[in-house]
Amino acid sequence: MEQWELIARESIRDLVARYNANGDSGRFDQVMDLFAPDAIMRTPTQPDKYGIDEIRTIFTGAQDTLSEIGGGTPKYIRHHTATHQIDLHSPTEAKGRCYYHVIMEHGLDHWGRYIDRYGVVDGRWLFTERSVTMDGYIPDGWGAHNASRGQDY
Repeated sequence: MEQWELIARESIRDLVARYNANGDSGRFDQVMDLFAPDAIMRTPTQPDKYGIDEIRTIFTGAQDTLSEIGGGTPKYIRHHTATHQIDLHSPTEAKGRCYYHVIMEHGLDHWGRYIDRYGVVDGRWLFTERSVTMDGYIPDGWGAHNASRGQDY
């Protein structure tokens, strides 16, 4: 393995961790900084979102839904990722996939997969494409609420 590969892998792992930590904390400007300007985000129930402004609506919409169903901001929401596989195609392009699960005050809420494309923009690894799946959810949880309303999480 070459040194650039080690740096790329660690940078991509950090990218995914920052996505979860910033999103869970409602720091959406910091989340948007993790996407390339022309990035695409795909979710199960909405049309594809192109570019930072459209992608941001996924997060603000989730925040609104959480407030609506929970009567305010939840005490916490934590996305956890596992089995992160990274396939490097070049020093500036990679693909990845990992499992996620979401923990809230009531426990496990929903789970699924992230399927990603990454690219280097201005010297930083960023998401160029992120596809989110939801493989399951608990009854009466946030994931179930969104699935029944055709919304994303």
